[in-house]
Amino acid sequence: MAWVTENLDSEDVVFVDLRSGGAYLDGHIPGAVHTQYGGPKDQWRMKVGQVRGLVREPEQIAAHLGRIGVSNDDHIVLIPGGTSSSDMGAATRVYWTLSYLGHDELSILDGGMAAYLKELDDKKIPLNPLQKGKVDRGSASFVAKPREHMLLTADDVEIMVATGVVPVDNRTRDFHLGITKSGAAKTAGTIPNSVNLPHSWLTVDAKGSFRESDALAALYAAAGVSLTDPQINFCNTGHLASIGWFVSHELLNNKNALLFDGSMAEWTHTGHITDQKVTF
Repeated sequence: MAWVTENLDSEDVVFVDLRSGGAYLDGHIPGAVHTQYGGPKDQWRMKVGQVRGLVREPEQIAAHLGRIGVSNDDHIVLIPGGTSSSDMGAATRVYWTLSYLGHDELSILDGGMAAYLKELDDKKIPLNPLQKGKVDRGSASFVAKPREHMLLTADDVEIMVATGVVPVDNRTRDFHLGITKSGAAKTAGTIPNSVNLPHSWLTVDAKGSFRESDALAALYAAAGVSLTDPQINFCNTGHLASIGWFVSHELLNNKNALLFDGSMAEWTHTGHITDQKVTF
């Protein structure tokens, strides 16, 4: 947390809080702005036809960033709640989106606000400073420069899998086997030829802190996922898969890792075949 407190007044660092609006207003890192991730006012994802969770148009996201005072010159530090691996998915999904928009000065607060608030004095009062209420940084200019190769369609994935690229299913095993079906998907099952690496493996005790690189490498080996070969991370709507993509691409430096934005929602609603390993 030392880096965070040392950079509270840095002009080129913007802390972006991804929690609910209520939690943000009750207390956040001083100077942090808020953005809505998830829920009816989601500024990051949208539903197209029957497929939900797709990334919004780059210009829409860029306009939102400008409205909350974030520019292309800023180092963006993403602040999730940090209570679970799924919760950390808010940060990794926004991180992937910003990378897709062409922004590279990005960080995630490991452990999120839970870690920031964990440091207490002997009276159980947080040692790290907090600010209540909304922060207004004024408007800024953010220009999107999309990296089109990062945005895959179901047809793209089908072609890549046919050439030997490995799909990595970051859902829990019951979804991978086809025992459980998400409401976002039309049918149960997984992408053919996929391997299963659950997102919950990638954080300590499935909570808000990422595992060390050596531990991650061991887990990838146990799941049969290469640390260097091309891979396509997917889940039901592209949320949990962003955790797998972030770990592969950013923490383990596999620049051949990609994220399937629409994941099983798009795969099943566009008529692609699923592999249901357990049938009833």
